[in-house]
Amino acid sequence: MSKKTDPDGRKVIAKNKKAHRDFFIEDTFEAGLVLQGSEVKSLRNGRLNLGEGYIRMRDGEAWLVDVHIPPYTQASYNNHEPTRPRKLLLHKRELNRLYGKISQQGFTLVPMSLYWLKGKAKLEFGLGKGKKFHDKRQDTKDRDASREIDRALRRRR
Repeated sequence: MSKKTDPDGRKVIAKNKKAHRDFFIEDTFEAGLVLQGSEVKSLRNGRLNLGEGYIRMRDGEAWLVDVHIPPYTQASYNNHEPTRPRKLLLHKRELNRLYGKISQQGFTLVPMSLYWLKGKAKLEFGLGKGKKFHDKRQDTKDRDASREIDRALRRRR
């Protein structure tokens, strides 16, 4: 299975399309993941669901929770649990900085995409604040207005 490579050398496995729709993303971060062998094989096949995932800080560590990596069919009895918590690899100062930011009112850590970078699985996640219903509606209005402007400009040329 051939994946497209970004200019940064990233081969994107999956993106969380709901992240920008449901959250105002303030800042983005990158972290490595602690994975089992069958999880790596399943990711190489491009199988992953980031939709309901989130990041929890516990005991001075960051954990990726509720991300579904389906079992690898050829792994026999050594398969992994599909939705097990996975540890994120971050420096101590990054963990302290993130913990300080999410302790503020309304901030959460949202996984945005998972990709391969130099043969390693990396997770891009954002520090986000949840959108209210009227914020989502305003985003839709803005997007529709910009489309109408683009159409009018194309017709005019």
